[in-house]
Amino acid sequence: MAATNLGSTGADDPARGHKPPHAESAPFAPGAVVAGATPPAQSGPEHVEVPVAYDAILLAGFGGPEGQDDVIPFLRNVTRGRGIPDERLEEVAHHYRHFGGVSPINQHNRELKAALEAELARRGVDLPVLWGNRNWDPYLNDAVREAGERGFTKLIAIATSAYSSYSSCRQYREDYADALADTGLGDVIEIDKVRQFFDHPGFVTPFVEGLRDALAKLDAEHEGLDRTTEVEVLFATHSIPTADAAKSGPAERGFGEGGAYAAQHRAVAEVVMREAGASDVPWQLVYQSRSGPPTQPWLEPDVNDAIAELPAAGRKAVVIVPLGFVSDHMEVMWDLDEEAMETAGEHGLTAVRVATPGTHPAYVSGLVDLVLERVNGTPTAERPHVTDLGPWYDTCRPGCCENVRLGFRPALAGIAP
Repeated sequence: MAATNLGSTGADDPARGHKPPHAESAPFAPGAVVAGATPPAQSGPEHVEVPVAYDAILLAGFGGPEGQDDVIPFLRNVTRGRGIPDERLEEVAHHYRHFGGVSPINQHNRELKAALEAELARRGVDLPVLWGNRNWDPYLNDAVREAGERGFTKLIAIATSAYSSYSSCRQYREDYADALADTGLGDVIEIDKVRQFFDHPGFVTPFVEGLRDALAKLDAEHEGLDRTTEVEVLFATHSIPTADAAKSGPAERGFGEGGAYAAQHRAVAEVVMREAGASDVPWQLVYQSRSGPPTQPWLEPDVNDAIAELPAAGRKAVVIVPLGFVSDHMEVMWDLDEEAMETAGEHGLTAVRVATPGTHPAYVSGLVDLVLERVNGTPTAERPHVTDLGPWYDTCRPGCCENVRLGFRPALAGIAP
């Protein structure tokens, strides 16, 4: 492991503790088509089958406020560049204020970091875990700065998001570029990322177990309930603009309406239903947490609209599976545990919400497996995946997951743009 100090700035450096500005460029090695990458990934192979001696893992989170005074500054970070006034941000802020101004996401990432460290130690893997967030302290640029101070030059990043879209993949890659530009370490530190893990068994297993347990709970508490006609499973994920969804994943794959984002969710949902022994139970993919103007089309149906229609179809119970989330984000706690459950009650439905992966042993172990794929240069044919869509790419393909409104900003871990 590298031991050279690459420019410590000191714990009291005023440069710390802020969301960095957008990078104007990304660092390319001579002849490389992938910015900021380690040598085996610089030419943009779909899967890197060459071992890489990484120095550390970069755990990249979304971030969240940890007190009432943090809420509006946090939301300003999330919506930066969109010109949204504080009065409108306050409309969203009440979700956080309902929980004391504290999002659970930072604590979940602390727990995930500790769980990853324990699993790495159990396996005898000497890779420190650095944690940084996109939108709140600790920020990604602070984590990159720490890497520089500790002499780490090769990082393998895990984004706490499993699917392909601008907000769940490319925006993280842009933030890696922002962090390198902000710290001035782009000529020293290289950052790769693990593949999107929507269909890795470590991510899928907790949902299979959760759905199986939820259905068993309904069977036990409601004698005579007919799963095939009176129960429906709703797989919930974050809605995104339909224009962005269409741009998710490589265009040449031809995923159609909803792009790779919707296709990946549907494929995983089918696996979860089958593996949970629920192939005869009705299900659908639903969306939540839309935030754009009413004139802008977003993926539908909304989870609450879907719930409202279930009684007319003869349903008496609903199981909500938060398939798009790795932990209990605010969108899970508010949009599902508060609003969706309230909607279910208003329509006389029994509702059960399945747990997110969190620190489930299979999920934690699976993330370490994903890191070791790159450490060991695991052949593509040996990489586990439970759908026909995977294993997903190590280096994102050209034009993947464009933000239609913003275009292409500098980003790492993918072929430009």
